[in-house]
Parts: sequence; C-alpha cells; structure tokens
Amino acid sequence: MMQTLRQGRMPRNSLVAPLPNSFSGLMEMYEGNYIRLRKLLGDKDSMPAVAVSRVDHGMDLYLQVLEQTKYTATIALTYYFSDAEEGFLAYPNLKLRIYYDALQAEVMSQAYKRRDPNFHAFNHKVDPTLLKRWRMNRFLYKWLSYCDRQGHSFQVGATSGQNQLITKNVEIPLQDKASSSTIIE
Repeated sequence: MMQTLRQGRMPRNSLVAPLPNSFSGLMEMYEGNYIRLRKLLGDKDSMPAVAVSRVDHGMDLYLQVLEQTKYTATIALTYYFSDAEEGFLAYPNLKLRIYYDALQAEVMSQAYKRRDPNFHAFNHKVDPTLLKRWRMNRFLYKWLSYCDRQGHSFQVGATSGQNQLITKNVEIPLQDKASSSTIIE
C-alpha cells in the first residue's frame, strides 16, 4: 500500500475525499452540518419554537423555528449585537433548512447589513451558485463547531455547567428593515 501511495495512485479500496467547491463536497458538508445541528438542537420533536442558549463568556445564541413539518424544518439562527445606530444587529442571521429524511442541512439565506459600500462578501457577477452555497455552508460548518465548543445547546432537559437554555418569554430584538439578505437560488 505504501508503494502505491508513493507512486501517486490511490489504493483501490480507499474512498477519495470530495474536492472543495465540488457538488459532492457540498453534499458531504450538508451531512456534516446536519450532524452538528442535531447535536445543537437535539430531537426534532422537542425542539423549542423560540429559544436562547446562554453560555458563560460567550454571546447569546438565538433560535427561531420558522416552519416545522414531518420531514423538514426551517430555522433562523443568529447572535444579536448592540448597535448604537440601529439598536440591534442580527449577525450572521442564517436561515437554515434541515432535511430529516435525507440527513442534511443547508443555508438557505444569510442576512447581513452592508456598512461599507466597498464590502463585497459575495460578488454575484463572479460567484457561481455552487461557490456561493459552498462558502455559506462552510461558514455554517465552522460556526456550529464553534458554538459546540462554547457549550451552546437547545436541547430541552440537557444539563451543562456552562449552558442555560431559555425557552419562556424569549424576546427576539427588532431587526433593522434596511438590512439586506443574500438569498441563494
């Protein structure tokens, strides 16, 4: 086997990792995002409609279930930052679709406020759809790992020394109507 690898060929029985920015890589990322979301959210039947996960030395993470069916769920996941000009700024303000039957999760849209006219997070003239999906879902993949390391959880009944789950009387701060939304089509 070592000789095969040295010659630059993959062994016949190995799986080839999907390439970044490829369709197969994106599908694998959807699966990874699903696994991370299920760890964060817990069982779909006990997922709170609106909740805040509060951890020591971290930002509050807000969850809002926008739609729930037998096979899918659409949720919003974000932090809220205090903003002198607008009160609160939701960032990264991701709208996610969870496919329970396919065991996948994807970013449907990301809303963000454009403060700098020179800021081009996603150049629509250059970026193909696959690359946009790849970037936004790669961000979700990394962000969910970060939230897990912080100790965030929306699992009802889960006990953690550093996590506090708030599901009653949760107020979602009003968002600025002028914030733009990047929709992936």
